[in-house]
Amino acid sequence: MLALRGLAGGYRGARVLQGVTLDAPAGQVTAVIGRNGVGKTTTLRAVMGLLPGVEGEVTLAGERLTGRPPHLVARAGIGYVPEGRQVFPDLTVEENLRVGQRRPSRQWPPERLFALLPNLRERLRNLGRALSGGEQQMLAIARALVTDPRVLLLDEPSQGLAPMVVRELAAVLRRLAGEGVAVLLVEQNLRLTEAVADRILIMAKGQVVHEASAAAFAAEEEAVRHRWLTM
Repeated sequence: MLALRGLAGGYRGARVLQGVTLDAPAGQVTAVIGRNGVGKTTTLRAVMGLLPGVEGEVTLAGERLTGRPPHLVARAGIGYVPEGRQVFPDLTVEENLRVGQRRPSRQWPPERLFALLPNLRERLRNLGRALSGGEQQMLAIARALVTDPRVLLLDEPSQGLAPMVVRELAAVLRRLAGEGVAVLLVEQNLRLTEAVADRILIMAKGQVVHEASAAAFAAEEEAVRHRWLTM
């Protein structure tokens, strides 16, 4: 579904990505982990067209997206849930969901959306600022889903959430994969990653340095953690 080949680039002359290559298949959760500053968030920004001058190739089901502006990347079928959620605090939940919609969602009409994220139904007239952190995260996911993405990018979605909400988030991500969405998840929470991911990729120094199934990763976690994840 989503394929990255040799992505390279960065900010103000600092080369953050050093040739990122990965695949995020439809119907699977592909997780990317690694120490802070290795290029995980930058990879998602590159996919979304938010990083100027990127080298390499981004394709979605064979369609080349490299060099397109963000709104055309989104229109091609990629949804983005950024770090920090970034909901509009002075808009209601309902208004947040309408932002960026070009037409009513075909894949995620209200009844189906609220079956997946039931708490939002009760908060439709609440302002974004009045929601809990967990509710804001679910709203950020919902806002991406109503654009009918084939691929969903999520950047640190468990950050700051209570364990119970993280479990709810895990269930949502597995459900989305079960619906055929390709989920590309950047995370620091290893417990969440191991619970939801089909494959786990480790980044270091701007590239993918290790890849394994979730089961294989669990079997080698101690050695991998020592080599690539601890400071």
